[in-house]
Amino acid sequence: MKLLLIDNFDSFVYNIYQYLSELGHSVDVVRNNAITIEQIRTANYSDPTKKYDAIILSPGPGDPTNERDFGVCGKVISELGSRVDCPIPILGVCLGHQGIISVFGGKIIRANKPMHGKTSEVRHNEEGLFADIKTPLRVMRYHSLIGEEGSIPDCLEITARSEGDNAIMAVRHKSLPIFGVQFHPESIMTENGKMIFENFLRITMVK
Repeated sequence: MKLLLIDNFDSFVYNIYQYLSELGHSVDVVRNNAITIEQIRTANYSDPTKKYDAIILSPGPGDPTNERDFGVCGKVISELGSRVDCPIPILGVCLGHQGIISVFGGKIIRANKPMHGKTSEVRHNEEGLFADIKTPLRVMRYHSLIGEEGSIPDCLEITARSEGDNAIMAVRHKSLPIFGVQFHPESIMTENGKMIFENFLRITMVK
């Protein structure tokens, strides 16, 4: 598969790249201000004869509602992931996850407590991204923003929550191949992180 990993100026984006490469896929890593929606729509960055099979939106600093922070990612979700005829599968991680919630009408707010470098136990639905993964699952969190409880749109299903603060840790679109995780599966402190990416790509191949 040919994958596009959009880098939201994150220092650990190449951890994601390494996992995806180890799973046997070809990956282009491009900064969120270095590629246009037209380039993504019509071809891929390194080989104009082949289009992308899936897109991963990386973590990063800032606010997904601010285009300076999120770059082309908002349009990727709204124009490519949301196409009715042939949507491109999307996985959003941390900032990318928040962007998915925001684009579909949810609110992003400050968490009651910043969770930078904190681990949490997460309970999930054991399906989709979490197929064949135990619950609860220990994950690494690096965020101070969060999807607001009660504002999650009907088109998104909450698929994981953290124990303790009951924060929204993962969502999926009910009719499109769009998924988000608030935590960091690329961190060595997240259990079965590589398998989460593998499950996403398995879902992608079925679509």
